Amino acid sequence: MSTINLEKPELKALRNQYGETLAALGAENPNIVVLDADLACSTQTQKFADKFPERFFNQGISEQDLINTAAGLATTGKIPFCSTFAIFAAGKGWDQIRNTVCYSGLNVKVCPTHSGLSLGEDGASHQSIEDIALMRVIPGMTVIVPSDAVETDRVIRWAAEYYGPVYVRLVRPNCPVIHDNTTYQLNPMKPNQIPVERKGSDITIVATGETVYHALLAAERLEKEQNIQAEVLNCLFIKPFDTETLVKSARKTGRVLTVESHQVYGGLGGVVCEELSTHLPTPVKRLGTQDRFGQSGTGEALFKEYGIDSDAIYDHVTAWLKF
Repeated sequence: MSTINLEKPELKALRNQYGETLAALGAENPNIVVLDADLACSTQTQKFADKFPERFFNQGISEQDLINTAAGLATTGKIPFCSTFAIFAAGKGWDQIRNTVCYSGLNVKVCPTHSGLSLGEDGASHQSIEDIALMRVIPGMTVIVPSDAVETDRVIRWAAEYYGPVYVRLVRPNCPVIHDNTTYQLNPMKPNQIPVERKGSDITIVATGETVYHALLAAERLEKEQNIQAEVLNCLFIKPFDTETLVKSARKTGRVLTVESHQVYGGLGGVVCEELSTHLPTPVKRLGTQDRFGQSGTGEALFKEYGIDSDAIYDHVTAWLKF
């Protein structure tokens, strides 16, 4: 369960935590190497580069080389973490991720930053709202979307120990910290188990990444103003997906709402619909970018425009349950 202070949460950028965790892991494991596509200051891999320059490789603005070089290093027993913006990693590097990394089952960690709408003012050309779909369709790829800095630390540490291709989707801005750093751990037997951040009985809200905070805000307001008890699931692992927890919650509530800073086609909404249609047919509504490109604006304004902020979640749930 989340211990978040919704009124005054601590804020920390996931990319900053990523850089800090990489640097810490570098001191623990000499086989960890880091690669970047000329964006180390933005992705925060510079923190690793400053401590271990001999194990850091700037590949320049060449994402295909970034992935293939990481793959080559993996064949020698190294554990490569490679980073750039998500639009470039998943888009320009897709062929190499599919055919060189995943087809060969290589131990490469693709950890891009600046994903989704919250990238903001950089606009549609840089806002990756298709990357989850692009990555989860590749056989053998693990897809993870942390919701805060604490989860980011845990999944990067997990990825360093796990053998195989991993895609960790990180965002640009400061995000509310919704987990207790002293107690939060992944389930060692089932790391992909969906955390139930808030229990409820009237509706299930499945969120991923930074939208988890918005789902929690909406759930608290729904209880206070409408006496609606919303159960909030934090889909940290998109793939492999924890069908058991989803089905258990959906069986209890009878309705599911998904929220993501991504296209509903092929993203979290797609996964949830696929699993429920197979295991427990349940009414589902999906909040996401709905077959639209992004646009330039603040992250807050774009979340409102595309209907994935706490107000939109509140409105959709209220209207649905009153129907």
